[in-house]
Amino acid sequence: MRPSEMVSQKVILRASLVWFPYEVLNEKKLQEVDSLWKEFETPEKANKIVKLKHFEKFQDTTEALAASTALVEGKLSKNLKKILKKIVAKDAHEQLAVADAKLGGVIKDKLNLSCIHSPMVTELMRGIRSQIEGLITGLPSREMAAMCLGLAHSLSRYKLKFSPDKVDTMIVQAISLLDDLDKELNNYIMRCREWYGWHFPELGKIITDNLTYCKCVRKVGDRRNFASSDVADILSEEIEEDVKAAAEISMGTEVSEEDINNIIHLCDQVIEISEYRTQLYDYLKNRMMAIAPNLTVMVGELVGARLIAHAGSLLNLAKHPASTVQILGAEKALFRALKTKRDTPKFGLIYHASLVGQTTAKNKGKISRMLAAKTALTIRYDALGEDTSAEMGAENRLKVETRLRHLEERGIRRISGTGKALARADKYQNKSEVKIYDPSGDSTLPVASKKRKIQEVEEQEAGVAVKAKKVKREIKEETSVEEGEPVKKKKKKKEKKKQTEDEGALTEEPPTSPTVEVWK
Repeated sequence: MRPSEMVSQKVILRASLVWFPYEVLNEKKLQEVDSLWKEFETPEKANKIVKLKHFEKFQDTTEALAASTALVEGKLSKNLKKILKKIVAKDAHEQLAVADAKLGGVIKDKLNLSCIHSPMVTELMRGIRSQIEGLITGLPSREMAAMCLGLAHSLSRYKLKFSPDKVDTMIVQAISLLDDLDKELNNYIMRCREWYGWHFPELGKIITDNLTYCKCVRKVGDRRNFASSDVADILSEEIEEDVKAAAEISMGTEVSEEDINNIIHLCDQVIEISEYRTQLYDYLKNRMMAIAPNLTVMVGELVGARLIAHAGSLLNLAKHPASTVQILGAEKALFRALKTKRDTPKFGLIYHASLVGQTTAKNKGKISRMLAAKTALTIRYDALGEDTSAEMGAENRLKVETRLRHLEERGIRRISGTGKALARADKYQNKSEVKIYDPSGDSTLPVASKKRKIQEVEEQEAGVAVKAKKVKREIKEETSVEEGEPVKKKKKKKEKKKQTEDEGALTEEPPTSPTVEVWK
């Protein structure tokens, strides 16, 4: 490995930014990467390792900014291409050490030069930057610092202005302002209703729309002016009649003209903020359709803008998996559930999407999971794709709607009955049956109850069982005597007691019951 010429990319000077290849003088010391920093401790040591071969200035800051931008993006600028052709092409048999591997690949493709990139090159570049003031003569350190700072500011301003990742900052600011306006409008309208309610409390019950309420108060002022005022352009005929009738019999207190003027001024503020909110919403809708059309089709412009604002940018949102998109905005509930070992939340900001809102509570979790999966695909397509159409978002939304319809229809079928009940259709078919007349119902004799018959049958069965047990015991006793086995007296006494009890049970007469004869 023999790097003979290299280009420093990080030396930035205002109005005098330069390209300067260096020639390596001592190649053996480059092999020791870990101790290479020792060779750049002083400018004298650094001059023994590398030597300045060429020095060329930029004409102005614009040219330096263009070259720096090209380097950041890994492109080959015109000035660098000229220098490489003039200076480096003479020693084509040597290798060119480049700090950026991507830039080295471009140089190799366009100029057919052998480029290398390794930890040794990185360490060598670091040493050159540390001793740049000693390696380049004729540049004071104060001017060097001012030039670096000026070009750094220009580069940062350019990246902030033209970077495609920063376009969605307008969406983040717009949705944040829209939420703030909603909060302020809510406070102002509540204050206006309460303030004017002391003078005309019946008006708040008749007019429910907040903007219409403020317009009516601003136009009329004192409630006594309702009788002579024409508010047909604000209210309908029926509501106008109700307002005028209520103004004549109102129970409100009297207020001064100064109080009415302050209330009217507050109504002006509410109306102006409402108009600006409408304008801001239209702006946000247009920006979302331009930057993230597929995301807007899937979840709407408000929910999509809130997802982008919560993630920080569209590119950061595209890096999130579908499971994170599903619960984005419910971080507190998630960590609380993990801490208490309970069920984790099923949705976050995506809960306010129209597809989740129109489903039943039972299926909200399934639809939010499927919607988050499809939304993650549309976000990546908007952030990283080159196409600006919304066809992909429309297709994915159709799939989610089909799934939602399938779940809802299955729920309706379950409400009407189970699958087994639906399969038994023969239950509702008309069957012809031939019935035979039972003449036993014509008898006038008293009939014994079923319970009585059951008791008699049980007593008869018990008597038969006792006789069978007695016969078995007698057979056992006879066999035991014949075999000569001794029989204990205690067992004989117990057996005699049992026999007497059984005989007593048999001698008891069963209760008499009337006999019934049935003729068939």
